[in-house]
Amino acid sequence: MTKDAAVDLDTKTGFRFHVRPAEDTDDAALTEFFEHVTKDDLRFRFLTAVQHVSPKQIEAMTHVDHERTEDYLVFEVGGDRIIGNAMLAADKKLEVAEVAFTVHEDFKGKGIETELLQYVRDRAKAKGIKKLQSIESRENHCTIDLEKRLGFKAKRIDGEPMLVLLEANLDQAA
Repeated sequence: MTKDAAVDLDTKTGFRFHVRPAEDTDDAALTEFFEHVTKDDLRFRFLTAVQHVSPKQIEAMTHVDHERTEDYLVFEVGGDRIIGNAMLAADKKLEVAEVAFTVHEDFKGKGIETELLQYVRDRAKAKGIKKLQSIESRENHCTIDLEKRLGFKAKRIDGEPMLVLLEANLDQAA
């Protein structure tokens, strides 16, 4: 399967941004991006206390198969600095996928998170994925609230009192 096409998206605040799939050559730019993500957002994204995203983690985001896994990079239109990142990782049958996303600390509050999650949800549905999941720290109230507004339902994760599973059924009308 070929990777997704690049697109420009507009937020409700009027901010326009560019989204494209990550490429093998994006390692340095993605590493730089994660240096501008708050420590809390790093913890929420990776569900562990990390100070820096490792080269191995970066490579896992940029060297993907573009079928079961896609990593999306967000840029200001006309710019080359990454301001957001989202990952979509599906099971072998392309039925269930996980989504995770992060936005540069200087670009929060512009509506990027909402539009990016909607875009990734739409791409998952276009791939035939039936269920989209997100595992969140219970402390990540903003993302949990956003996902609920976009139709995700929260569920407990047995044995993980600090985490919550949010799921959206994509084979039903939104």
